[in-house]
Amino acid sequence: MRRHILLKDKYCSVSSSPVFQMLHLTKGCVGCLLSRRPVLALTNSGARMSSHDHHVVSNNLDMSQPMYSDRLDTPLPDRPWKDVLDSTDKSLKQKEKGPWTALSKEEKITLYRLKFNHTYPEMKRPSHEWKTVIGGMFIFFGITGLVVFWQCHYVYPPQPHTFGEEWQAKQIQRMLDMRINPIEGFSAQWDYKNKQWK
Repeated sequence: MRRHILLKDKYCSVSSSPVFQMLHLTKGCVGCLLSRRPVLALTNSGARMSSHDHHVVSNNLDMSQPMYSDRLDTPLPDRPWKDVLDSTDKSLKQKEKGPWTALSKEEKITLYRLKFNHTYPEMKRPSHEWKTVIGGMFIFFGITGLVVFWQCHYVYPPQPHTFGEEWQAKQIQRMLDMRINPIEGFSAQWDYKNKQWK
């Protein structure tokens, strides 16, 4: 019921747009192939999102609003790290407006932490993520090796007899006897007088 009211409100807000009027006319021409709900889902993203879940209205991240980010190339973020200040933070902000010589080292650090989450040395500190990546690669290669080993023993047929050394020697001798490619090919590399490779 609540969703239908939400869709009805969305329906009323977009009913004057030309896109909606065009889709509404298309809906009328096609008849029962299109219902009101798909037409509304095509006309308004809010109606589309509200139709996915009955109980939760999804919140989209508005990228036009100021955001906080710790980045080395952007020293001053759009907004401070801590937006909502408690009473001690507010009193410290009032004290900040006075001379900074009256502030202790801990108060200066607290003021810094209100504005920024990490310092430059903390941002430059190397992460140990490479260990996870290397470990994951070794696990992947190990599992792949086990699968290949299993396939070699239990899946693949035995090697054909034509791969044996005796068969290969007979095949080479036959190619030499038949003088295969005598100008620049296989037989051209064989010395027929001395019976050896050139």
